Amino acid sequence: MTGGAERDRDTGIAVVATTREVLAHPALHEGLLAPWERRRLAGIRLPGRRDDVLAARLLVRLCVARHTGLSLRASAPAQLCPGCGRHGHGRPYLRGRPGLGLSLSHADGLVAAAVGPGAVGIDVEPSARRPGPLRVLRRLLPEADLREAAARPDAGPALLRLWVDMEPPGRQAAHLASTFRVRPRRGRRSFWRP
Repeated sequence: MTGGAERDRDTGIAVVATTREVLAHPALHEGLLAPWERRRLAGIRLPGRRDDVLAARLLVRLCVARHTGLSLRASAPAQLCPGCGRHGHGRPYLRGRPGLGLSLSHADGLVAAAVGPGAVGIDVEPSARRPGPLRVLRRLLPEADLREAAARPDAGPALLRLWVDMEPPGRQAAHLASTFRVRPRRGRRSFWRP
């Protein structure tokens, strides 16, 4: 079911899907979640957001299973916050696989997961979304890039691309689209639709 033996350690897997697609997958279900994950889900009041979080957590398990050959149950990520040292939040990782990087993202009916060697990452944002106000972006983005994007007649898509490229530090960023291209950007790979 998971693709058998462990894949080449030099490659990774990145998947972007709709929340609905993931939740409709016959092998993926809420019963795969750890008790701490189910408690977190129970605290999410908005049904759509809850579904997004659930789908992202299930999708990262599927990616881990396909990458490693582990079962879906054995592919459960753990999380550790480097700031406070507590489990249950922070960057996801797979116990017993220190060289394997995991990442997940969710936003408004879209989910993404990535698994691969070393630090990997993924971010997904709906193309209609616009990042925060310029005063906030100025604190976070390179000034020259921000000026160039803001000068465009329709600055929204350019600002969103800058945000997605910056937002997941140390991760690879992904722009949701029906067709992806890979392009280098500041030492990372971004997947984007032209």
